[in-house]
Amino acid sequence: MVYLSGQGFDWPILSYAVPIESFAWNVPVALSGAVACLFTREIADLRHFSPRVYRVFGWMAIAFIVITAANVAAFVGFLGLVNDIGNVMFVFAAVFTVIVCFLAWRRGNRAAGWFLIAWCVLEGFTIAAALRFLSASTADSDALYYYGLPLSMVAASLMIALGVADRLRAQRVALSDAERRARTDPLTGVLNRRSLIERLEAACARAKARGLPIALLFIDLDHFKQINDTFGHQAGDACLCAIIDPIHSELRQSDVIGRYGGEEFVVILSSADAAAATPIAQRILERVADVRVNGFGNPISVTCSIGIATSDTLGIWGEPLLAQADAAVYVAKRAGRNQIHLAPPVLA
Repeated sequence: MVYLSGQGFDWPILSYAVPIESFAWNVPVALSGAVACLFTREIADLRHFSPRVYRVFGWMAIAFIVITAANVAAFVGFLGLVNDIGNVMFVFAAVFTVIVCFLAWRRGNRAAGWFLIAWCVLEGFTIAAALRFLSASTADSDALYYYGLPLSMVAASLMIALGVADRLRAQRVALSDAERRARTDPLTGVLNRRSLIERLEAACARAKARGLPIALLFIDLDHFKQINDTFGHQAGDACLCAIIDPIHSELRQSDVIGRYGGEEFVVILSSADAAAATPIAQRILERVADVRVNGFGNPISVTCSIGIATSDTLGIWGEPLLAQADAAVYVAKRAGRNQIHLAPPVLA
């Protein structure tokens, strides 16, 4: 029995008497079947989509390894039986792989689609070569086998490479999206509290190393509990989202905004002292006051109070600076809300 060896599983093409030493060629063929089983279940992402089929491919790989070891039966005259079992396994594995990859492609696995095309190229050539062996002379069949098979393998290899590259690209996109979601607040899309603190520490370290100031704006929506109680929590969420763009419109590309908690937001102004931070805070205050949230009955007016803390006036950095901005916003609220307050220098 001679197997037409290709990328992955192989179809038997013709049975005829051969010397017993030729059984050695079945070893790499069967091993390629085992490797193809393992590769197929990974490229089709079966561990996630179908754990049961994933295990089936694992058992098939083990079976091919057993067939590889069973070739030693040639020494005791059972090579024909081993070949027959191997042929049945190859045919079953080939058809099963096409079905599984097609279903994986239908689920949206583009890498499985590339692999399916490559598989069909190889199996299409295998069938054509088998028919040629049966209907043509040995010389013509050998020419088809020796020249056609390498070309089909090159084409299939390119398609598989494209599939693997597409799979890696999808994984990178998924990883980037997961990292983004881990850093951002799911409602407003700005940094979450943890990422905000990390960014603050990094910004302060850079500012201190370069001898530059840094300013923080602590923004707190006014009467937010009243909005939730009167219009509902969906209206409150809409108000939180509605103020993000007005705040962003007054920030530079190097500035950062994050949600500190509830209705509280913090803006990190890089290289900004008290003189630069105060007018920015005032413009943000005015833009937020212009916001009207519709869709919940009467339009909802939104205002905020802003506490400002700067390293040039306080001589502190990081979370202590954030605590001063937090204290300043409460001063603004007690003074009547919808206003800004600059944290005064701490007296020694």
